[in-house]
Amino acid sequence: MRVAAAQTTSRPGGPAANIGTHLRFAQAAADAGVNVLVFPELSLTGYDLPALAQWARAPEDEAFAALREAARRHGMSLVVGAPAPAQRQGGRPGIGAITFRADGGTRVYRKRHLHPGEEAHAEAGTEDAQVQDFSGLPVAMAVCADIGHAVHADAAARAGAALYAAGVVVSDGGHAHDTACAQGHAKRCGMAVLLANHGAPTGGYACVGRSAFWAPDGALLAEAPGTGDWLVVAERSPAGWTAHTRPVAP
Repeated sequence: MRVAAAQTTSRPGGPAANIGTHLRFAQAAADAGVNVLVFPELSLTGYDLPALAQWARAPEDEAFAALREAARRHGMSLVVGAPAPAQRQGGRPGIGAITFRADGGTRVYRKRHLHPGEEAHAEAGTEDAQVQDFSGLPVAMAVCADIGHAVHADAAARAGAALYAAGVVVSDGGHAHDTACAQGHAKRCGMAVLLANHGAPTGGYACVGRSAFWAPDGALLAEAPGTGDWLVVAERSPAGWTAHTRPVAP
């Protein structure tokens, strides 16, 4: 079973401007034998909070047709960062992690713990934990500021997660804190942790890249060397987890 973080660069212009990048990464991940590919927070739009409502779409929307087809074609689940439609009439959109499964199924996770300032544009999700089963690997979804709340990872662990997968927007100023949280969750909860960060600036944040994977004992097994386009690929076997990085060609 192989999972991977897709360290991508997002362009202005919404999903149409970024679908091609996601398809390129899906192909690279398929070539690496990946089963589940996790993208950064708001990877399809960039971290553009004022435009959340403009770009919010349901998973079955035509805008995502190419992603649904790529998941089917590659036999791979894609977890992409995108605005999610409001859950109530007159509500604000969510900051979503949308899963497109190889069998055509979809699922939406909405960021549970918003970063200060996001509440002006987004509404927090209501799920304390969302754990999805991927061929016997239970994976908990998380988005950025979620990882700063131990209660979120603890809820994921109680729900049976073996992997805690987060799409994030992390700059140099937040990197030490966020990676310490990720490592702490791995050690405390006994579950692997995967972080997928942006590989270039977005929404005013100079993202540092350095997407990474920690084993359930907290050991850092792989980390992208900096910014740019990378995959962080982790494999679970009966002997445990191994991980490596690989660049993704333009």
